[in-house]
Amino acid sequence: MKKSLLSAVALTAMVAFSGNAWADIIIGVGGPLTGPNAAFGAQLQKGAEQAIADINAAGGINGEKLVIALGDDVSDPKQGISVANKFASDGVKYVVGHFNSGVSIPASQEVYAENGMLEVTPAATNPVFTERGLWNTFRTCGRDDQQGGVAGKYLAEKFADAKIAIIDDKTPYGQGLAEETMKAYNAAGKKQVIREGVNVGDKDFSALISKMKEAGVSIIYWGGLHTEAGLIIRQAKDAGLKATLVSGDGIVSNELASIAGDAVEGTLNTFGPDPTLRPENKELVAKFKAAGFNPEAYTLYSYAAVQVIAEGIKLAGSPDDAEVVAKALKEKGPFKTVLGDMAFDAKGDPKLPGYVMYEWKKGPDGKYSYFPQG
Repeated sequence: MKKSLLSAVALTAMVAFSGNAWADIIIGVGGPLTGPNAAFGAQLQKGAEQAIADINAAGGINGEKLVIALGDDVSDPKQGISVANKFASDGVKYVVGHFNSGVSIPASQEVYAENGMLEVTPAATNPVFTERGLWNTFRTCGRDDQQGGVAGKYLAEKFADAKIAIIDDKTPYGQGLAEETMKAYNAAGKKQVIREGVNVGDKDFSALISKMKEAGVSIIYWGGLHTEAGLIIRQAKDAGLKATLVSGDGIVSNELASIAGDAVEGTLNTFGPDPTLRPENKELVAKFKAAGFNPEAYTLYSYAAVQVIAEGIKLAGSPDDAEVVAKALKEKGPFKTVLGDMAFDAKGDPKLPGYVMYEWKKGPDGKYSYFPQG
């Protein structure tokens, strides 16, 4: 049964049609285009837009052009369902998104699977997304059990004698990542001194910082996004707590430095190998920058999501049946993408290089950013 219930939450949806609209293949891009996580939404949007432009310039897919539909979910699960339902009613069969695991997980099952729609997320890392036996879930990023394993082992080895606090934002992403990291950290024979959760949108962390200061914490592991991370970093420094924040891919936005200021220096985070450093992507990266956009973090993961959808449709011979496309993606490959050659397992998880650790410091331009540890 198709789901058609639309919530009253506002939906931003823009569809740019070219030529005969009925022959176009619509790619829905769902993510936080506004709100505190809009920087990540911009990455998903810009990456998909550029991929679509490049594919169309090369002749499209089997002679058909791609067009984009944008849905603003503001990182909210309820609005994510509204976006998903709007995509379904507009005839979208292929979705790049969503950014948040807490949006991707319900949308993929409650709307996309029931309406014959394939979803490729560039950013949702919670393992549950691809662990439910659904036919339609794919990702071009890694999983939290992978990056949590790397982070937990790193904490145990590099900060063997440190007192560590593990804090998360109570979301499927943040809590899931913190739990996976804690699992690996504990498995190495280590025990955190503080384990707590805070709420998304909290701005005053003074009570938590006082508690960490009293416990002698020198390492804060954060499961969550950059907004709260930046506030914790800045407020900890202001309170005289000398602690390094370690986190995951949820803080890979240069907005972190804008929020935390100079206190961001030395912050650590896991992320996949930086695709902008691949020699094959030099011209593409230059194209983004010439247009005034830095293709950081998930931009090229979104670009790759469009690439694999395009490859799947080519193999299927038609965009009409997304289940046939999904079958082709799982059975064929690897596919050439900006992230490297990518193949998918039966769950829809990609076979990718593992996570690495990054450190925040000033670059040659004098601005703070994250760089792979040498």
